[in-house]
Amino acid sequence: MTPSMDEALLRSLTPGVLAVLVRRGADFAAAEDAVQDALVEAVRVWPADPPRDAKGWLVTVAWRRFLDATRSDVSRRRREDRVEEEPAPGLSPAVDDTLQLYFLCAHPSLTPSSAVALTLRAVGGLTTRQIAQAYLVPEATMAQRISRAKRTLSGVRFDQPGDVATVLRVLYLVFNEGYSGDVDLAAEAIRLTRQLAGAIDHPEVAGLLALMLLHHARRATRTAPDGSLVPLAEQDRGRWDTASIAEGVRVLQAALARNRLGEFQAQAAIAALHADARTAEETDWVQIVEWYDELARLTESPVVRLNRAVAIGEADGPRAGLAALAALDDSLPRHAAVAAYLHERDGDLTTAARLYAEAAHKAPNLAERDHLTRQAARLNAHRRP
Repeated sequence: MTPSMDEALLRSLTPGVLAVLVRRGADFAAAEDAVQDALVEAVRVWPADPPRDAKGWLVTVAWRRFLDATRSDVSRRRREDRVEEEPAPGLSPAVDDTLQLYFLCAHPSLTPSSAVALTLRAVGGLTTRQIAQAYLVPEATMAQRISRAKRTLSGVRFDQPGDVATVLRVLYLVFNEGYSGDVDLAAEAIRLTRQLAGAIDHPEVAGLLALMLLHHARRATRTAPDGSLVPLAEQDRGRWDTASIAEGVRVLQAALARNRLGEFQAQAAIAALHADARTAEETDWVQIVEWYDELARLTESPVVRLNRAVAIGEADGPRAGLAALAALDDSLPRHAAVAAYLHERDGDLTTAARLYAEAAHKAPNLAERDHLTRQAARLNAHRRP
């Protein structure tokens, strides 16, 4: 196997190995440390001697590292006896522990935000920086939050799984990070949400699945062959995945019929309106504004209100959008980019170019920075005599 294949395989196996150790009685922090040690050993050993059963190998090594690390503990004898429970040589059964581990990490002893952060770091594979960006907090603050969550779970028995709302939040953020292109986790988030939808009759689970399907249907058109971003209005709608759109709409309609509206259903409704428009000009922005009103009521999120300002600018004109934007904190991520777009639509190209350049400086990833830089250059070139 190539190094890149090893890395992908290790990432896919990590949640299952961690779940096995937790079920055997290891507290979360110690289990995570043991699994990390096993991964390091795998990187060292596998290139020369790849195992027949990768997961079984990792479970065995991680469990032994856990026992080694806890031999001086008062419960040493009980834990050492569990060596007998190691899987026999041969292929391990194809059991997917990932979704179970999501619920275990959403433990009742943690606040929802801490549970989400810990799961994203330990199971979702996101970096502390990526999680901090999702929560709009400094990286140091998020690092402290994750450390506190690990300390809280130290020694806790995992016999009380967390609630559905926390797991949905984790899946949503994992999907968003995968969809951004930094980490390819979108398909995995969809797979797990499908599993959850099959196991739980919950309108918000269905709403999240619909939202993921509708966004994922556009993924192939979000970037050009050179890797540059393609705005929604400029995407080739003929290349959108119509089967995923149809499934997403069907799942959403069934959820909305339950008359228990939640934020994921509202977001999916907005995505469905975009997907339903044959051209960007045919987008029903009035309805989209109405759904953003519902979403703002449900979440009180400043990011939702930022997106609502864009929708108002499309429905009622750029000056109406700028008026809605004026009520928001200009330190919000992508605030400058939204302001630039609305000023450009209002004909103020000088201000728009300046704001695009400012937004590029604050962009969270390279693709977005390059896109905003090109927008600023385009307007500056247009203004030259």
